[in-house]
Amino acid sequence: MLDLIIKGGRVIEPANGRDEIADIGFEGGRVAAVGSGMPLRAQEVLDASGLLVVPGLIDLHTHVYWGGTSLGVDAAAVARRSGTTTFVDAGSAGPGNFHGFRRHVIEPSPLRILPFLNVSFPGIFAFAATVMVGEAADLRLIDPRECVRVINANRDLIVGVKVRVGRGAGGASGVAPLDIAIEVADEVGLPVMAHLDHPPPSRFEVLSRLRRGDVITHCFRPFPNAPVRADGRIREEVMEARRRGVVFDIGHGGGSFGFRTAEHMLEAGFLPDVISSDVHALSIDGPAFDQLVTMSKFLALGVELGAIIRASTAAPAAALGREDLGQLTVGAVADATILEIVEGEFDFRDVLGEIRRGRQALALRGLVVGGHRWPAPQ
Repeated sequence: MLDLIIKGGRVIEPANGRDEIADIGFEGGRVAAVGSGMPLRAQEVLDASGLLVVPGLIDLHTHVYWGGTSLGVDAAAVARRSGTTTFVDAGSAGPGNFHGFRRHVIEPSPLRILPFLNVSFPGIFAFAATVMVGEAADLRLIDPRECVRVINANRDLIVGVKVRVGRGAGGASGVAPLDIAIEVADEVGLPVMAHLDHPPPSRFEVLSRLRRGDVITHCFRPFPNAPVRADGRIREEVMEARRRGVVFDIGHGGGSFGFRTAEHMLEAGFLPDVISSDVHALSIDGPAFDQLVTMSKFLALGVELGAIIRASTAAPAAALGREDLGQLTVGAVADATILEIVEGEFDFRDVLGEIRRGRQALALRGLVVGGHRWPAPQ
């Protein structure tokens, strides 16, 4: 007998080109069966008729070191409204406090949390409405040997090296923190995720350094350091980075997604590889809110539903090198998100306060984590 069957939903699984009405069976924490009219028995059956069933959503840019950092939010609380089953923490913790993140947040979490280690020793330690100090502004806080030591001691969890550069996060340190982060990443064989805010450094300086598989987050940010010129032409260094295999991630957050930038990029046929929320204490109540709201903004921008699902499932799984995630095929991790496309009039806001109105939004209707309905029914 299976643990759970989701019956009759529209299964959209871009990793394997599936878009059809089907049943999904789960057993022992894995997908056990996929097909139509499944005759198998299960301890629990969820009727998903009229709903979308997609692989468990992966948010590639979050900050969920709740209680250990000022920007952290509670992953479980966010999951209940966003449908996220895998939270990728984008460098909240550094070598100096990663052990606390692991012991007190990651290990007890009912959701999967996969962290990038911040190249700066204290991680993002001063990020609040009243206090804002960039962790990369003082190069004395960046010790590559400490980064390598902590990564090697936590190979089962850490998925890459996070660095934040720009005037806000790095002060006058320019591109130096990125150079150190890449050296660490080379040493341990992992990707870098690079944040870029206001110059210096320039987008050219950052993108020209990134390697195949590295992630540039905040990729649709507004001016300055936008990926497009004022006339809508995509900058050559952006095109060259994509040709080289750099991963372009939205990382919406509180200051890093602009509708006009997005419209120019989409008109030029440049879709993001990954859609992520950058949910944290200063963006959770807007303008980002969570993964589903960020995905809904791309619906409003006219992006095809399958592409949005891919950018929130298969694409981030590929960026993480986790082929067991982001799929609903036999043997994959038994995570699924059940959604509904709700019709209406919805006003979506970017980080500059600009509004676009959409006629559809994605709403959460159920969550399966590890092959069981979550939260468990009372």
